[in-house]
Order: sequence, then C-alpha cells, then structure tokens
Amino acid sequence: MKNHEILFKITYGLYAVCSGDEGQGNGFISNTVFQVASKPAKFALGCNKDNYTAEIIEKYGNFSVSILHQDTDSELFGSLGYKSGRDLNKLEGMNIKYGETGAPIILDDCIVYIECKVTDKFDVGSHWLFIGELVDAQTVDESSVPLTYDFYRKEKKGKAPKNAPTYVEEPDDESSTKNGERYKCAVCGFIYDEEKEGVKFDDLPDEWKCPLCGTEKENFFKI
Repeated sequence: MKNHEILFKITYGLYAVCSGDEGQGNGFISNTVFQVASKPAKFALGCNKDNYTAEIIEKYGNFSVSILHQDTDSELFGSLGYKSGRDLNKLEGMNIKYGETGAPIILDDCIVYIECKVTDKFDVGSHWLFIGELVDAQTVDESSVPLTYDFYRKEKKGKAPKNAPTYVEEPDDESSTKNGERYKCAVCGFIYDEEKEGVKFDDLPDEWKCPLCGTEKENFFKI
C-alpha cells in the first residue's frame, strides 16, 4: 500500500501562478513550478486539467509565477486556492502588474516573480505540464523568506486543494475532543479544535475568519 505521507517530504515552494491579459486573467496556488533548463532558461508548471487557469494558459500562451513569503495573507490562499475563476474574478482587488507577454503578475506578498511564454505542453494524467521559456524575472522584496509547502502544512496547517497534484482525500474525524468541539471550514477543510485553541468556537467574534483561506465564520460546521 502506498504511503502518501512520503510525498509531503519532497521539497516544494508555494507560488501564485497567473495567465491571461488585462481583459481576461486568472490565477491559482501551485506547488509544482521548477526550472528544467538554463540555455535558454525554461520552467515547468503543473496545472490540473480542470483548472480554469489551464484554459487561460492554453489560450494566451503565457504564465507568471509569484514566489510568496512565509507570512502571506491567508486570504490570498482563499481567493486563489479554493475558489474557481469561472465563478468570480479571482484577481479583483489584488496588486497586479502586466508583464511583457501581457500576463498578470501578483505583487501581493511576492518576493520575486518570473514571467514565461509557453513553448511546450505535455499530458501527464490529471495535469498538464506546461514548459515556459523565461521572458522576465524581477525582485520585489529582498528581505523576506520564501514560503515552502512544508511550512504551509506544518505551521499554517494548510491543506492541498482538490486539484493539487499532492491532494490526498482525508476522512472526517467525527469525534469531539476531550474538552471541546471541532469545527471544519467548508471551503478549505481547516479544522478549528476548541481544545487546542483554548477558545470555544461560539465565543469567537463574528468578524473572525478562517486562518487558512480567509472565509467567514459562518462557513464552518461542527464535526
């Protein structure tokens, strides 16, 4: 039997990936971006075939990658990681610039960004693997530490969205803790454990939001 926990030991970064132009753009959170060649510099990007961004990349032939820092706002993960661009403009309200290819580039919580034009596409099963030649690369913040997928999981208690290549479905634990209840975010799956947090869920202020995806308190349910 495969031990999927081993997959989390592979080192990853965590990135905001965008594609399109000023008229139509979309983005998602990715942990599968890596350099595959140096002359010319080329990068590989894994994108689920069901992602709206995959359609945009195929249409416009470009993508940008914003490398995020460790203190990235949870609302960025909520907007890009757990919602669909088919239902709303995921980039609305963000600090965006448009690159040489026209691709939107997210500057919020960004350390550096790269911009690529697509040169190849490979079918790898659930995902497309896009290969992009580097067009531009710029530094935004030299002082911050890059966010890794390991830090995201262990420190931020983050979970992979269903379209991520590292997603593993986890059964709900229906039991309550010894000294409190547990509540689950319906958007991202984050578990609020009253025993661990030391505050009853009902006592949290109405404006409290999920620390992982930024959704409202009303989107939690008891498990």
